[in-house]
Amino acid sequence: MHRTIVIFYLLLLVGCGSEMDSAQDVSSPQTVTVEQGVVQGVESPYTPASGASVTVFRGLPYAQTPVGDLRWQPPVAPASWQGARKADTFSDSCYQPQHTSNFVWRREAFSVSEDCLYLNIWTSDTETKQPVMVWFHGGAHTSGQGHSPIFDGSELAGQGVILITINYRLGPFGFLAHPLLASESKHGSAGNYGLLDKIAALKWVQNNVAAFGGDPSNVTIFGQSAGSQSVCALMASPLADGLFSKAIGQSAACVNTIAEQDANGYERGGKLVDALDATTLRALRQIEPETVLLASQLTQWADASRITVDGWVLPELPNATFRAGRQAKVPLLLGFLADEGVELFPVDTALTDEGLNSFLTMLWGDSGPALKQLYSQPELTPGEIQHAVATDYFMAFGMRRWAEYQQAIGQPTFFYFMDHAPPAFHLYMSEQPELNLPGGPRSGGAYHSGDLALVFGNTNKVGFDWNDVDRKVSENMMRYWVNFARSGNPNGDQVPLWPAFDPVLQNTQIINKVPRTVQGVRRRQLDIMAMQELL
Repeated sequence: MHRTIVIFYLLLLVGCGSEMDSAQDVSSPQTVTVEQGVVQGVESPYTPASGASVTVFRGLPYAQTPVGDLRWQPPVAPASWQGARKADTFSDSCYQPQHTSNFVWRREAFSVSEDCLYLNIWTSDTETKQPVMVWFHGGAHTSGQGHSPIFDGSELAGQGVILITINYRLGPFGFLAHPLLASESKHGSAGNYGLLDKIAALKWVQNNVAAFGGDPSNVTIFGQSAGSQSVCALMASPLADGLFSKAIGQSAACVNTIAEQDANGYERGGKLVDALDATTLRALRQIEPETVLLASQLTQWADASRITVDGWVLPELPNATFRAGRQAKVPLLLGFLADEGVELFPVDTALTDEGLNSFLTMLWGDSGPALKQLYSQPELTPGEIQHAVATDYFMAFGMRRWAEYQQAIGQPTFFYFMDHAPPAFHLYMSEQPELNLPGGPRSGGAYHSGDLALVFGNTNKVGFDWNDVDRKVSENMMRYWVNFARSGNPNGDQVPLWPAFDPVLQNTQIINKVPRTVQGVRRRQLDIMAMQELL
């Protein structure tokens, strides 16, 4: 157990955020009717490469505002309204820290609120049944939002899918677990409110997406980083059963992220509540959100998995669910990037060679020296070697294990590895994207989050220094993702063949200018980790 704590202390996901889309609308309004009333969309300010006309519906409520008695409660269905609701404005971002600077994930001022449970829809055709793609943003479950310009859905909608992004409760507002909260739940559950928000959004999609031209029987959930962990967790949750038919995970799994110690989050939650000096739920719910956020930071509440085992949303550790084959029986596309750890995880600059040996032995026993040999290079310090090993355990090994679990239950599974190096820039600051790296804009390699603009086809909306190779990689990724959303198979539509994953060949699609298939990436390293995995 101590070994698990050590590795997760090392691998704390960082937050990320965004700025609001400042583009001006052009447009003739389009109206549709949902359960709560009539909504009026606006024409997207961006014309996709396909030339299709895309309508965007911004800020549609999928749940009531979670404040007062609804703070730290499962989401409640939204109220109805009279007349046509003009859906031309994104909601505020869910409450989170602001003014932070960390590599590409820099965030400055933007509006935050607990009134944030809204979704956004892009559609090019409200009459035809189209596949639906629902996006969960990343940000360590402590930051981020679904309405950043980098997630604009115009290009994907132009390829014949309904694209939906959501905001969900973050940090202590979305994941605080405490006995006080469990005592009022009829399920004896506390925490995972951010996952419940996603489930509520998916239920809203089931009930309403047909009005926008979507097929509720063909819904793909996809996400990156914490959003990918959410996809994985929903596959393990009985509450999400039947709400989606396919899943895509980008750069984070849930099968190796929740330690058994304090799996329900009560220990960390207790420290946070004690810091607030609140002894009743009434008092707790009256505390200002900024005070709650500050207490979470002072008590280091987020230093372990925000997702917890609450007994209801997640009845058991996700790896137990997957290992037993009890997860959602859906096709899965997933993968990771070549340089996930760059600026994402800390490097222990004080680590000695002796300390590195102890670290490897503690985690992998007699296999430690073999791992050290595979990762060692003359120019690398002990801290950098540890960083590379730990990053691969968290990202590469976790994603491969997730693929293996899904393939084992007979579901089509497609695995990728992106080694294309895009330019590094402030992902969520479209007006100030410049990020000066000493080795140039591509010296960060295929960094964590470097796939976002490519998957959404938004190289013309964010960042800088894009070239024709980037655009070709983006074109292929969008085609693969859309093909998968349509049929559960990424192949077709003039993209190179992508063979399904299996545990023997380990077919892995290399995402680059010319996609190709290899039989495993970092296979020797991951095989050693698998011999004594910490699951």
